[in-house]
Amino acid sequence: MTDRPREWRIEIAVLGVATLEAAAAAFTELSAIAGFGVLAVLALLLRHRWPMPAFVLVLPALMFLDLLVPAIVVLYTVAARFRSWWLIGGCGLVVAVCQYFPLPGPGMSFTTTELALNAMDSLVLACGSILLGRFLRTRHELALRLAEVKAARANERQLDAQVILTKERNQLAREMHDVVSHQVSLIAVQAAVVTVSTADPTARAAAAHIRTLSVNTLDELRHMINLLRASGSPATELAPQPTLTELRWLIDNSGIDTELTGELPTGVEAPVQRAIYRTIQEALTNVRKHAPGAKAIIEFGHDDTDLTITVTNTASSRPALALPSARHGLIGLQERAALLDGRFHAGPTADGGFQLRLRLPLT
Repeated sequence: MTDRPREWRIEIAVLGVATLEAAAAAFTELSAIAGFGVLAVLALLLRHRWPMPAFVLVLPALMFLDLLVPAIVVLYTVAARFRSWWLIGGCGLVVAVCQYFPLPGPGMSFTTTELALNAMDSLVLACGSILLGRFLRTRHELALRLAEVKAARANERQLDAQVILTKERNQLAREMHDVVSHQVSLIAVQAAVVTVSTADPTARAAAAHIRTLSVNTLDELRHMINLLRASGSPATELAPQPTLTELRWLIDNSGIDTELTGELPTGVEAPVQRAIYRTIQEALTNVRKHAPGAKAIIEFGHDDTDLTITVTNTASSRPALALPSARHGLIGLQERAALLDGRFHAGPTADGGFQLRLRLPLT
């Protein structure tokens, strides 16, 4: 909230300085070219939305009126907005040439030293604007990376807490199953023995009632154990495991440019569907973390014996943040494949991308 007023103050200050410079040049130049100063000031208003058209509009004022402020500001914006060094360098060279123009006219003479100094002055002007713009872009990217690191650390702390909670719940579930369930089962068995061995109707009714309560308690206890074992995870308690019917939703909500080729397998068992789903989910997660801006291609294929799923991503188009990774996700996928008598492979590709391949038997 505090940066917005400051940005507006900077904008007003830049426009004010550029307007004063254009007004001063209008008094000393011909009226025919004084309109270039107006175009240059108006270009400053357009530079955030249309930086390249604004860059073109400030060049005549730089060349004929020697207005430096609009050219410096627009070149700075171009350097901060675009990533291509060819484009930025070309714009900087154009600014340097236009600032150096015009060459000495009739009746004017400059020494070689003065021409060289003017050329150096033009290059320093262009390079300074470019470096300042790149500094702003780098600062913005670092701020984004820092926010990503903070989010990743917060997520890691949350995951650690969930792991600890899951372990405690599983331990409690085991204790309840091994101790309480065993004791209640013995009570139910003893009550059943009493109903058979006693001839007293009152004792038999009481024993039958105790047996009924014990059985109901066992059912509730098993339900509580299932809740404990299913809790402590990001998913909803007792949520069903994912299937291939949810694959399209996973791809559409991944935020990654993904291409799906081949036909989805039909008639496969639930463990195989879960392994396929988790493999694609892990691949898309890795693309989002380690290859921002990359495209993913998911291929389904099969022969007479095996089903093959391949997920390949291209090289990253944006700088990736070097986050620590223990490769637990890939290890988990290898274990899933081994449990299904399948094979799993993961490794980089020749073009700088990465590929995951899961091969599972159809039978």
